[in-house]
Amino acid sequence: MGNTTCNCNPKPAPKFPEQVTGMYILAESLRRLGLTDVFGLVGIPVTEAAYAMQKVGMNFYGFRFEQQAGMAAATYGYLTRRPGVLLTVSSLGFMNGLTATANATVNCYPMIQISGATDPTMVDMKMGTYEELDQLNTARPLVKAAFRCSYAKDIPSAVARAYRAAVSGRPGGVYIDMTTPALAEIMDAADAEKLFYTPVDIYSTVAPNADAVKRAVELLASAKKPAILLGKGAAYAGLEDLVKELVETYNIPYYSMSMAKGLLPDNGPHSAISCRSTIMEEADVVVVIGARLNWMLSFGRGKWNPAGKFIQLDACAEEIDRNVPIAAPVVGDMRTSLQMILDGLKGKTIVADPTWVSGLQAETAAKNAKFAKRLEDASTAMPMNHWTALSVIKPILEANPDIVLVNEGANTLDDTRDTIDMSLPRHRVDCATWAIMGMGMGSCVGAAVATGKSVVAIEGDSAFGFSGMDFATICRFNLPVTVVVFNNGGIYNGVGVNPGGGDAPAPTTLDINAQYNLIGECFGAAGYRVDNVADLKKALTEAIASKRPALIDVQLAADSGKESGHIGYLNPAPLIDYTV
Repeated sequence: MGNTTCNCNPKPAPKFPEQVTGMYILAESLRRLGLTDVFGLVGIPVTEAAYAMQKVGMNFYGFRFEQQAGMAAATYGYLTRRPGVLLTVSSLGFMNGLTATANATVNCYPMIQISGATDPTMVDMKMGTYEELDQLNTARPLVKAAFRCSYAKDIPSAVARAYRAAVSGRPGGVYIDMTTPALAEIMDAADAEKLFYTPVDIYSTVAPNADAVKRAVELLASAKKPAILLGKGAAYAGLEDLVKELVETYNIPYYSMSMAKGLLPDNGPHSAISCRSTIMEEADVVVVIGARLNWMLSFGRGKWNPAGKFIQLDACAEEIDRNVPIAAPVVGDMRTSLQMILDGLKGKTIVADPTWVSGLQAETAAKNAKFAKRLEDASTAMPMNHWTALSVIKPILEANPDIVLVNEGANTLDDTRDTIDMSLPRHRVDCATWAIMGMGMGSCVGAAVATGKSVVAIEGDSAFGFSGMDFATICRFNLPVTVVVFNNGGIYNGVGVNPGGGDAPAPTTLDINAQYNLIGECFGAAGYRVDNVADLKKALTEAIASKRPALIDVQLAADSGKESGHIGYLNPAPLIDYTV
């Protein structure tokens, strides 16, 4: 008997635009939420997802290393207050990106990492499938939230929920496990359209308790030596207008942490940025806004006035009392909190010690004069040292305050932070809470894309090595980025000695003769190699004016710099006298 099955009207093969894949649904989900800039590195199974993003009008910035794409996404999130989006492949690509997402979570930058993933039913059974790794559970301890999309229908909801999680409360990184079956699934476009929605009130401000505000107002009004401590959380929240009102109305000095520099001008009349020790030792009431009393601030103990009290504004209740009791915690949206404090202070006066602000101003003037003399003395040093180079760079950047400064290294980070005054908020990006190396080129791309402004990166030669290949990304997208590499031939410096007496370089030794400028030239950028102040001034001025990629190798003395910069105290004592 013959085959009686009829194939007279076979189902037509799926065809776009009548049918769409999960990859297309992912692109549309991002686009419809305004997440139109994506940073990443493609391969199985996400290559066509990136093409779909371009198809729907999004921007995809392809990198050489997933970690740097993640650093770009994190910096973008910090500067825009919208989640930066990272797209990676599975397994090690996912892990490379996760380092940046974990860093974003620690630093409270809103970010979404989307990584392709093998079918989880095969991973769970440990079948030895392609790039087998339980990525969802690997990511969970390191991010604010994690979701897995097993079906295409899950994708719009996962993206919307990830957006909400990334920006709500204390911002941070969110992970989406984008499985290959979900990406490959085909749906009718009409059915897919029903899945999309616009989330309502994606960031909801939460006001602090009224009693908490009243307590903070009463404590601040009682202060004799008040001070304001500004962290990058205050910069992220855009509080410069309210902080300015508080400072100027009540004559309160402020101290800015590194990425809060410029929230109010570093050289403003109430700036106590040169008086860190005095603030810590003498202030009796300190208003902490968007900062954490962590290792960078001696955990709120040590040098701090033992009789002093803290008012702490934070979006996260877990931050309160972390290392020291907080006399007046104010937990909630920081803009709302600060506005309520200002409202509560109306009609009140702070009867402070009349010598407090004037004393800090006198100390600032004296220290600034001493620092200026240090730069002046260094300006003629040959070969150049860090201070010589910075004596040239300082006036150029301060005359162009709208340039975004990216900065990393050891001595290069510390000395640049101390030297260059910032006058605009959110114009300094550095290695932040973890004090890590390796955020430079990614952060340059993220800053340039987020702001549309020119970017100057000041990098130690060791720090540049962590991310230098992604200078190629800066060139490929023709971004207005100038990278300045301080080359002293090593990690910290170039004078380390192999204690075993062999021919191998010391652990901290790199190459004082390296010509980093040639990396720029090989990718089509302007390259400069300078060893004196006149050539550095000319190169930097030309590079900034060009608004194109440029790389400047600044040759420093090999003995310029010390181990671990300003935080050498964190190193264990070796008991052996090494030359580092």
